[in-house]
This record gives sequence, C-alpha cells and structure tokens, in this order.
Amino acid sequence: MLPAACVIPAYQAADSIAAVVLGVRLHAPELVIIVIDGGSIDATFDAAVASGADHVLRHASNRGKGRALLTGFAHVATLIPAVVAVITMDADGQHDPASLPAVLQALMSADLVLGVRRRRGTSMPLLRRLANGISTRAIAWCAGRPMRDAQCGLRGIRRSLLDRVPHVGERYEAETGFVIRAVRAGAIIAETEIPTRYGPASHFRPLRDAVRVVATIWSHRPSRLPACDFSAPTTTVSSPTGSTA
Repeated sequence: MLPAACVIPAYQAADSIAAVVLGVRLHAPELVIIVIDGGSIDATFDAAVASGADHVLRHASNRGKGRALLTGFAHVATLIPAVVAVITMDADGQHDPASLPAVLQALMSADLVLGVRRRRGTSMPLLRRLANGISTRAIAWCAGRPMRDAQCGLRGIRRSLLDRVPHVGERYEAETGFVIRAVRAGAIIAETEIPTRYGPASHFRPLRDAVRVVATIWSHRPSRLPACDFSAPTTTVSSPTGSTA
C-alpha cells in the first residue's frame, strides 16, 4: 500500500473521536493519524491524544472544516514528507473505518478517490439526502463529468494532486471547490461505495453552509473555466473490494 496519512478534522467530537481513531488503527494500521481540533470547547483534544493519534493539532478558535483540512495537509507536507497520499474522514463516526483499505487500494491507480454514500435504504436524513443529490448534480455539471457523490467527507487524495490543485475555503465549500478543480486539472477520479452511520447532531449549518456551497458552485460554472479533454481515460470506478469497472 501507499505510505499515507489519515487527516481527521474534529469539532466538539469528544464523544466520538476515540472510536474513530481506534477504528482507523484497527482497519488501516499503516496510516499516520492526524487529528485537527478545530477550536472545540469540550475534551476533543484530550480524547484524541488519549486514543493514540500520532499527531494532534489544535486551532485556538473554530475556523471551519476547510481550514482544519488545510492545516492537516500542510502538516503532512512539512513534517511527514514520506507520505504520498492523504485520506480524510469525519470525526463524528459517520464513516466506517472498515472502508479505508478500499480507498487505499483505489489510490494505487487514482489521484482522487471519492466515497459514495448510499442514499436509499439508509439512515441518511431526508433533507440531507435531497441536498446531497441536488448538490452532486450541480457539481458534476460544473466539473463536466458524472459523479455519484461529490460531497462525502471520506476521500483519498494523492499528495501530487494537493500540490497542484489549491484547497481553498474555510468551511464545507472547500471540499466542493476542490473536486471541481481536480477534475478540471485532469485528475484521475475513482469512486468507492461506503457504509455510513448518522447520529442526531451535525455541524453542517443548512442556511449558512448551503449558501457557501452554492456560491462555490456558481463561481466554478463552466463559463469561468476552460473545457476539459474528455476523450482521455481519466475515470475509474472502484468497489469496496478494490475491483475496478
């Protein structure tokens, strides 16, 4: 497998971060685990340290998920140069660490691996299911290629892609813009289906964060960007078993 790190942005996640870190250690013990506490006022930082994360960083105040991811990426680039890929996942336990081997396998032949959540027949809240479907279609339109889930926080990213495609934004819109720019840069994209678990709480603020995401999509509309050469074989699709289609 590729030398890789798992970057976990965490905010008010004292009750869940330990289980996430231990799950990563169980299913992908080779990963360097980096937790970024985004200004929590609970015991998130202490819980991450106690759970055995390799690196635990902390923002003095809540600067958003996008900023926490950027801090994690910069930490990898400056202090862990042997790492050639980064996997991001949420700290609330939504993403099953058992999916990590499939993401790592897909990164062997892709620049960006997108987790694909099952929307039907799952516990995904109805409002989130509708919003995810609409936003994914809009992002796919901007990027110029079909996608099944452009908003999932479980992703695998090659360091070489992070070096040439900027990760811009303070909050959830950072992930939106990155996908569009990665496709436009000719990145090889893979998708892998993942199981998810949804709790009662979410730090996504429907009005404010939705406005940011919509603004990001609008700023990347096709008229603002050069056309891609879609004749090139830039897409692979992986299953949880690591096979491609």
